[in-house]
Amino acid sequence: MDFGRINVGSYVEIQRSDGRVHQAMVTALNEDSESVTVEWFENGETKGKEIDLESIFSLNPELTSVSSDAGSEPDPEMPPPATPSVKAGRPGKTRRTMIPLRNEVPVKESRISALPVRRRPSTVMEQGVVSAPQNGNHGEGSPAGAGQLGKKELPGQQQQPRRKSNCVKEVEKMRRNREERRAQHQEIREKRAQDYDVSYPNWEFLVMIKEFRSSLDYQPLCLSDSIEESRICVCVRKRPLNKKELGRKEIDVITVPSKDIVMVHEPKLKVDLTKYLENQTFRFDYAFDETTTNEMVYRFTARPLVETIFEKGMATCFAYGQTGSGKTHTMGGVFSGKTQDCAKGIYALAARDVFQFLKQPRYRQLNLQVNATFFEIYSGKVFDLLNRKAKLRVLEDGRQQVQVVGLQEKEVSNVEEVLRLIEMGNNCRTSGQTSANAQSSRSHAVFQLILRRAGRMHGKFSLIDLAGNERGADTASADRQTRLEGAEINKSLLALKECIRALGQNKPHTPFRASKLTQVLRDSFIGENSRTCMIAMISPGMSSCEHTLNTLRYADRVKELGVDPSVPGVGGAHSPGDAPSVSAPRSVGASPGRDDLKILCEQNMGSLDLLDDSVELIKLCDGYFTLKGLQEEEVSPQLFTFHEAVSHLVEMEEELVEDHKAAFEESIQWLEEEKTLLEMTEEVDYDVDAYASQLELILTQKLELFSTMQEKVKAFRAALQDEEQASRQIGGQRRPQA
Repeated sequence: MDFGRINVGSYVEIQRSDGRVHQAMVTALNEDSESVTVEWFENGETKGKEIDLESIFSLNPELTSVSSDAGSEPDPEMPPPATPSVKAGRPGKTRRTMIPLRNEVPVKESRISALPVRRRPSTVMEQGVVSAPQNGNHGEGSPAGAGQLGKKELPGQQQQPRRKSNCVKEVEKMRRNREERRAQHQEIREKRAQDYDVSYPNWEFLVMIKEFRSSLDYQPLCLSDSIEESRICVCVRKRPLNKKELGRKEIDVITVPSKDIVMVHEPKLKVDLTKYLENQTFRFDYAFDETTTNEMVYRFTARPLVETIFEKGMATCFAYGQTGSGKTHTMGGVFSGKTQDCAKGIYALAARDVFQFLKQPRYRQLNLQVNATFFEIYSGKVFDLLNRKAKLRVLEDGRQQVQVVGLQEKEVSNVEEVLRLIEMGNNCRTSGQTSANAQSSRSHAVFQLILRRAGRMHGKFSLIDLAGNERGADTASADRQTRLEGAEINKSLLALKECIRALGQNKPHTPFRASKLTQVLRDSFIGENSRTCMIAMISPGMSSCEHTLNTLRYADRVKELGVDPSVPGVGGAHSPGDAPSVSAPRSVGASPGRDDLKILCEQNMGSLDLLDDSVELIKLCDGYFTLKGLQEEEVSPQLFTFHEAVSHLVEMEEELVEDHKAAFEESIQWLEEEKTLLEMTEEVDYDVDAYASQLELILTQKLELFSTMQEKVKAFRAALQDEEQASRQIGGQRRPQA
């Protein structure tokens, strides 16, 4: 067996199983197995292994035999081989402590075998073979002579080609494949960059969305499509990107491929930061894309409801969505800058058709009179937008009829008069600045067209522009007024859904008293002939994707409640006897309101009652939380406590204000009586005893009244503290979105 120039005591380069290459000393030549035994010093101990000659020669080609050297004498410059410390054929049986080479750092074990082989430079191994020193001052196997140069290759000698081990070949193959993949990806990116505007921050998602849309078969809604009548109709309208979104170069993540399908392309990131889309599909009665006009939306939503009110029915159409999604644009009229064209909104379009129906022979003989009301519900209070925003009281009489005391009805005879009322109301409506919109509608605006015959109500059409379902982050650290405002908005939206659920499922009790919105709209949802239409407004921008999904989930929950009323025992209208009886008139903010609020929250708590502090909750809107897989309108027990505190606070506020007004009026009467008493004292012979008695009576009445008022003020301030504490508990439960 030819071991070439490998001698016992020589240093050779070896390759470890993890791809590392380093020097080791030959301790034995194994002729039987055609291998050598090597040892090296690592991590404070001596290690060794047996390596075949082929692997040794592949890494140390200079140690192979050359034909020209066959039979020649050993090189006189080469030192004689040192005496081996172990017997041949017994590799790895003995472990010896070795001194590492000078300036050599021991290599630690590593398991990263996929890394490419990186050969450490070694001038010693490149120039020749290092053998054991002849100087007896160094012990056997000492690397003291590692710096000596071995025999140089003669000019006439030819070096054999280096043979690579299978491990080295596999590593090189992996490296080539990796470089090829990188080159392919770079080529694809450069090609896409030529086809798309890479100045968009999320242009990769834009490419994915366009590729997905190219595979769809578009069948949008047309004017010639038939209109299906149903008791509960739910549709979705997508607005176009606005100037602000276009300026930020946002991408459109909403697709409306057909007349009843809406798709959301939700951008996602994998753990390795790979971008991908999660395409979610929703189905509704109608789906309107960004090119749809208000007239077309009206044709499929509110127009079919106009005939309902002429048939002694109640109709309701409301627009729901996040702030800045286009609700006021759809209901009130088209905006041109800051100017609103009220003639192109659903309010005006419905009024136009009402007057056209009045001209028909079948309705002309009824002698119907058209009245209009316009009011808003802000923070649990009702204000008349047609009467200088006067505050109104909501009462319920013994016949379970909700009365908005003091609400003015304006008689109208043409569309122009209706437009003037709409413009007047829009100018008075409460608005505020939010993160989504500089002028956001923060109240529910209710415009009603009422048909009366001989003074009695014949039918009513309620058109509602709901306040935006504001993000919880926008009001988390706001003042009390903004906090109460957001809580009332979200509670009323939840109550609206639950009332439609109760009506659609023919439940024995409907929680109308849970919010002022559902209280004043109670007669619009019940009756033998009532119909409801919901228009869910969504924003197409990528930054609004989370809110858009919440809006669509809410609308989807409402739609699945819309059962066929023709099915026996399902979806029938409530009769007046179905509702709980009320014996005497009272304010709707009394105890039954809190009972309905409790029912409302219990119905939406779901499995959140079983949660503990270790469960991560996902915030949806102000105070609303859910788990992955649960519905977005499910509320937490902390939220119920907060809403109960808010409702109690609103009740106490209304009661305190009414008592204060009464006290003020009584104080005026006392002032008149005191003035009379003082005038009596100017007489020469006035009755001193009568004067003192009357004055004492007035003072006693004052003390009693002021003491009562003081106690009520203290109780109200305690309610303010309860609301503050409940709000902090909700804030403590808020956690970042998953």
